[in-house]
Amino acid sequence: MRLLLVSDLHTDLEAAAAIVARAPDFNAIVGAGDFAVKRRGLRKIIPVLAEIETPTILVPGNGESVEELAGACADWPAAHVLHGDGVELGGIPFFGLGGGVPVTPFGAWSYDFTEDEARVLLADCPPGAVLVTHSPPLGHADVDRAGRHIGSLAVLEAVERTRPRLVVCGHIHDSWGVRSRVGETPIANVGPRGTEWRLE
Repeated sequence: MRLLLVSDLHTDLEAAAAIVARAPDFNAIVGAGDFAVKRRGLRKIIPVLAEIETPTILVPGNGESVEELAGACADWPAAHVLHGDGVELGGIPFFGLGGGVPVTPFGAWSYDFTEDEARVLLADCPPGAVLVTHSPPLGHADVDRAGRHIGSLAVLEAVERTRPRLVVCGHIHDSWGVRSRVGETPIANVGPRGTEWRLE
């Protein structure tokens, strides 16, 4: 299965259009959150992305809630908005967790969850899924500009427990493009340019 992975578009319509143009060459598109900026602009960027007819997995970032994202995607037949749940495409399970984990310092606009809340939302993640999370697992593709690891312990625990075939994340802009691994599980903080990935 050929995947096109993207995160943190942040209302960049040009970057969104580039993803749309590439989408027909892939079996599935995966969007790891932050389509909006501080809860604004979702209704501008999603109609651009909704031209995609390839099955598309989306999770909310901390810049939009799951309700806001699902509402904006209501007329997009190919979209599957995940948050604490999953879907199967081509015989492969996908499971999603959106939002900032742990809680960010950004204030009331940020769609955030505590580690304990994230553990509950991740409880039903099946073994061997493609795990799509906005926040990276702690210690992996999660270094900010100050050199701190600011990913999620709950996500890391889920990775260790379920051994996903791939973890797709974003959120930490300073780690866009960074790859890591937990055991046999590859982890990719993908960013807005679009990353090709082939699932074996």
